[in-house]
Amino acid sequence: MKKQILIVGSGFSGMWAAVSAARLSALEGNNSLNIAVLAPVPELRIRPRFYEENVSTMVAPLTDLFAELDIAFISGEAQRIDTMAKTVFYRDSNGTAAEVTYERLILATGSQTKRPPIAGLAEYAFDIDQLESARLLEQHLDALATRPSSPERNTVVVCGGGFTGIELATELPARLRTRFGADTKTNVIVVERGATLGGRYSEALRNTIEEASNALGVEWRLNSEIEAIDASGVTLKNGERIASATVVWTAGVEANPLSQHVTGERDSQGRLKVTDTLQVPAHPEVYATGDMAHAKTDDVGNTALMTCQHAIQLGKFAGHNAAASLLNLAPYPYRQVNYVTCLDLGGWGAVYTEGWEQRVKSVRDEAKKIKVAITNELIYPPAADRAVAFAAADPLAKFV
Repeated sequence: MKKQILIVGSGFSGMWAAVSAARLSALEGNNSLNIAVLAPVPELRIRPRFYEENVSTMVAPLTDLFAELDIAFISGEAQRIDTMAKTVFYRDSNGTAAEVTYERLILATGSQTKRPPIAGLAEYAFDIDQLESARLLEQHLDALATRPSSPERNTVVVCGGGFTGIELATELPARLRTRFGADTKTNVIVVERGATLGGRYSEALRNTIEEASNALGVEWRLNSEIEAIDASGVTLKNGERIASATVVWTAGVEANPLSQHVTGERDSQGRLKVTDTLQVPAHPEVYATGDMAHAKTDDVGNTALMTCQHAIQLGKFAGHNAAASLLNLAPYPYRQVNYVTCLDLGGWGAVYTEGWEQRVKSVRDEAKKIKVAITNELIYPPAADRAVAFAAADPLAKFV
């Protein structure tokens, strides 16, 4: 009977884990493994692009790829994990309760936006965390064009000045002009509790973000926190009121709560701390990857970030190592020494940096070309061709 590797999640890390496991099995000429992916739909959603327009198009089907590589797909949403029984309980596409067993489990269910208990947040704030919520924001912006022009209609408040908040804020001026016309005065305001614009980044990167924000007319409210959100705007903790028909929450992410069903140490974002081979120490048959894993990228103290850049490589290592453990092969310790940042800055362009110290290497149009190449080509699934897919899934091949 074949031994089952079950991957929960079809995002960047889950998809690449499946392909990588299939690759090793094929290289070994071994027919003893069954590789299955459990997810709601057989598609990769290009989440790093959800700040852009036409979000419904930002999906890549996986059916042909999985069929080419003999990867089984199970349509459903995981509800619970029983690590003692090595079983995942899920609801299938009809809502019926079902279960599937495994010899090796790869957790790749990603992350979700943190939603703290702020008055009105759940009722009135949008987000771009998932395809469905990003689509709701797009539909809302479309509907705004039917309203009379007013400061409230023409103002968008972005809550959180991290990577997602910056990319959305700098893209919004163009998105609003498309709907309201070039002559309409619009306002995009980023509310950031930190004292510095882009405080998590290098000075050179911060300066570039500030230059782009100024050029695009994006305002920043630093040292500011949200007290409450309602249908017509936000109230800050300092008492300031910002009238706005559109409030978008981008402040922080946390690991999918499915990880809570696995015993293990976690970091402040809920990610499971894993070994160098991406196993959960208390349950070595369970591998955590992508945004579910707190993993060391190198030997100098850096850890993987919750980005597709790290999720892709984490997935390749997790899939390889899970298969290797069943084929009695040595695993590969996960390492991803190279790190780059490519931040989209809307109509101004983009900024590309290298290294953990974030050395700015290119800006504006040159960096925009790099950004487009990454988000429109590099991070998409491989072709449904065994040779092409397996070559791309090699965890030791250079990605960045």
